[in-house]
Amino acid sequence: MNVRRVALAVAAPVLAILISLTVSSAILMASGDKPFDIYSSMWDFGTQTNSIISMLNRAVPYYLAGLAVAVGFKMNLFNIGVEGQYYLAALLAGVVGAWLDLPAPLHVASICIVAMAVGAAWAGIAGVLKATRGVNEVISTIMLNNIVLLGLGAWLMARFRESDTGGSLQIATERIPASGLMPNLNGWVEAIGIDVPQGSRLTGFLLVAVLAGAVFYVVLERTRFGYDLRASGHNSWAAAASGVDAKGMVVKAMLLSGGFAGLVGLSYLLGDFGRFTGDFPTGLGFTGIAVALLGRNHPVGIGLGALLWGFLERSAQRLDLEDVPKEIVTIMQGTIVLSVVVAYEIVRRIRQAQLQREVSSKVEDERVADVAGAPA
Repeated sequence: MNVRRVALAVAAPVLAILISLTVSSAILMASGDKPFDIYSSMWDFGTQTNSIISMLNRAVPYYLAGLAVAVGFKMNLFNIGVEGQYYLAALLAGVVGAWLDLPAPLHVASICIVAMAVGAAWAGIAGVLKATRGVNEVISTIMLNNIVLLGLGAWLMARFRESDTGGSLQIATERIPASGLMPNLNGWVEAIGIDVPQGSRLTGFLLVAVLAGAVFYVVLERTRFGYDLRASGHNSWAAAASGVDAKGMVVKAMLLSGGFAGLVGLSYLLGDFGRFTGDFPTGLGFTGIAVALLGRNHPVGIGLGALLWGFLERSAQRLDLEDVPKEIVTIMQGTIVLSVVVAYEIVRRIRQAQLQREVSSKVEDERVADVAGAPA
């Protein structure tokens, strides 16, 4: 039974990837390219040491965004506002981080706490609106995204921009002191006998992402709070009847989701950037939705999905040398997102049919046992 459950759990993402490869292969063949040669070239390039480091660096923010989205999914909430939440969190965390003067570990921890608090507060607005006014969280989070990305973010950047630009036209906040930056893990990699190519830096925020995944699993899968959250999402009336404040759980779920979202941009802020800039990476929150779907809202699955996304983005750089449009990777990613929904529905129906057969079999066994035990 456990083997069958595991097989069904991995069937949907595997099926989605296979569908994506099939569609992408058809497009490549239609354009006169050989799919196997292209995939082989992508694999050879993507498995080099510097490519693996780049893949991991890309996967970290995707993983954290996936966790943030998955918290909402666990309660049937669609937090599409991770984009605005991490953007605002990184901006304000960068401002506070530049202002603080603390020892290295405490400085980094303070920046992370500020980012989580800002992300939670911004997501909490949507939670309160849904719990008190019944406002759909998709609509409210989209509007909150626009407020940050099209208005509030620009105002804050103008308000807290770097005072001494040195003639640079780039808009940015003050630089965070060295004590507030996250050291890389190159020394750890070299300690296990792997030579790190010059110019490659494995982000130290990878450790924070692993810790976040562990917290996600423990809180949502191994605590009463996590059980109440999931129960409220499946059936709010039943949860309320058992003493759970369903509306309160909506707010708590959005706060927790926003807390994870606040960490999404920190690998860039505390890494190569060292401050918040006008060209700070965007789109990470929306990618987190795809990663969470592919990973079935489980921290391990989300991690594998994030690594896949990082691998595809890194290996896409090789396609230019093969005279192949690297947009084929975008097609692959888009096809995965679309096919994963179809694959989930197929697996759900298989699982439902299997459950119905098991229930019918047990009922039949009990009926036979009752007939056999009845007096003649």
